Amino acid sequence: MDSKQKVQLALQISARKEKPDGIKEYWPFMTFYERFEQVVLMILSFIISLVVLFALLQLLVNIYSIFISGVLNPMDYKIFQAIFGMIMTLLIAMEFKHSIIKVLERQSHIIQVKSIILLALLALARKFIIINLEMTEPLKLIALSLSVLVLGAVYWLLNQRENLEKGNQ
Repeated sequence: MDSKQKVQLALQISARKEKPDGIKEYWPFMTFYERFEQVVLMILSFIISLVVLFALLQLLVNIYSIFISGVLNPMDYKIFQAIFGMIMTLLIAMEFKHSIIKVLERQSHIIQVKSIILLALLALARKFIIINLEMTEPLKLIALSLSVLVLGAVYWLLNQRENLEKGNQ
C-alpha cells in the first residue's frame, strides 16, 4: 500500500461516525513496535484462554468427583471454599483476558490501572474465601484487610477521576 492509499484510508476511517472494526483497519498505520505489541497480546490472550479452559475442566472434574463420591455435605464449608476458590480463579483469569482483549480491539491503548486494581481485588476476595481462619495469623488478616481497603480506595478514586473527566468533556 503506497502513501497515497494510506492517506485515503486514514481519511475514510476518520470520517466515519462509528469506530473502526478492529485491528485490521489500524494495522497499516501501526509502527513495527505497535504491531509487535499486538502479536504479543494475541499470544497472551491465547495462553490465558488455554489456562481458563484447563482450569474449567479441572473444576468440572473436581465437582464431578465430589458428587460421585458423595462427599458433598452442605454443612462442610471446606468443600464449598475449595469450589468457590476454583470459580474465583476462573473469574480472575477471564477478567485478565478481558483487559487484554480491550487493548487488542483498540478500545484502550494500554492495560488500564483500574483493571489491574480490579484483578488484585478479585484475588484478595478469593484469598478471603479460601482462607483457613483457624490457621491464619491475626497480623496476616489485618494486612490482607488493609490491602483490600487501600485498593478499594484507589479504585474508587480512579472511578471518581474518570467520572470528572467525562463530565468535563
